[in-house]
Amino acid sequence: MPDSSAAPTEILARVADDIASLPADRWDACAGSANPFVSHAFLSAMELSGSVGPGTGWKSLPVIVEDQAGKIAACLPSYLKSHSQGEYIFDQQWAHAFENAGGQYYPKIQIASPFSPVPGPRLLLLDESLAVPLLRAAEQLAQNNNISSVHATFVSEDQIGHFRKAGWLIRTDSQFHWRNDDYGSFDDFLAALSSRKRKAIRREREKAQEAVEIVHLSGDEIQAHHWDYFWQFYQDTGTRKWGQPYLTRNAFDLLHQKMASQLLLILAIQEGIPVAGALNVIGSETLYGRYWGCTQNIPFLHFEICYYQAIDAAIARGLKTVEAGAQGSHKLARGYQPVPTWSAHYIVDPGFRAAIADYLERERQAVAADIEFLADMGPFKKSDSA
Repeated sequence: MPDSSAAPTEILARVADDIASLPADRWDACAGSANPFVSHAFLSAMELSGSVGPGTGWKSLPVIVEDQAGKIAACLPSYLKSHSQGEYIFDQQWAHAFENAGGQYYPKIQIASPFSPVPGPRLLLLDESLAVPLLRAAEQLAQNNNISSVHATFVSEDQIGHFRKAGWLIRTDSQFHWRNDDYGSFDDFLAALSSRKRKAIRREREKAQEAVEIVHLSGDEIQAHHWDYFWQFYQDTGTRKWGQPYLTRNAFDLLHQKMASQLLLILAIQEGIPVAGALNVIGSETLYGRYWGCTQNIPFLHFEICYYQAIDAAIARGLKTVEAGAQGSHKLARGYQPVPTWSAHYIVDPGFRAAIADYLERERQAVAADIEFLADMGPFKKSDSA
């Protein structure tokens, strides 16, 4: 059970109408500058574009704490959800089990960056002592409104301890991230791989680049017609993967208006026309690969645009990591290594909570074993190999 002694601080929290109406400077002071997916620019763009809001199943429910001067001192990027889409941490089986037992799982509260399987801060704080009290506020919000549960997904490693301290259930999963070991070039990275893997990647890159020109665009280099092409790519992928795209067309225009310098659009051009592209977001230490799509099926172009070009861009910018999104064991052969990710869950019903806790313990063991196995299968040279 949650340890009430862990939260001596008394706070007064309230729910704001949305993030867009809150002062951007105060929100960002709490969020920090390292992770763009919890910035006021990104989150307000999701709201103002209609990607979040009426008809989407995502209702903004930001919980904020203000100081004596009425300025934001802590906040949660939280949402009232009527489904489990766009989260990438799958709890649909939990919903079915709870509802089969006579409960009502939805709506639930989701602390997250919408549509973004990106680890980052979920407790946005000027003062770390507000962490557990802020979680208590989220718990109280659920209890007072007969909401089944509160979920914080893709919690950064340095914050998961706050959720443990508050007694939330911790879930582990995994992603594939590329780590920059002070490489000066892509060839330096390849030199760290086994000979067979080096050759395979070189063949893939040569094949992908045969018929296209690849360009990197950022900031004002990205023009309206580039977004028009990319929207076609995004719609194709979104329709095939999710049934319909999560983001509206206007979302890309607003992201450009609000954070163009943090966007990197990589396009494949054939006879002057873009035929494929990937959108990346640039953080302080990480390049985040987000959306990909194409209008022509060119062998190995997906790997080239999404993974190898992202590595090139990260090396050129001196970034430490490339995060290429959720899932995808095919990333392993391309030098992306398995790493754990975390989510935290507050379940109101004690019986359901106990059942989830038992499931998560068994799941954690399986995830840890899978990460260990995959890490050993990676493309990097072994200590006894050439």
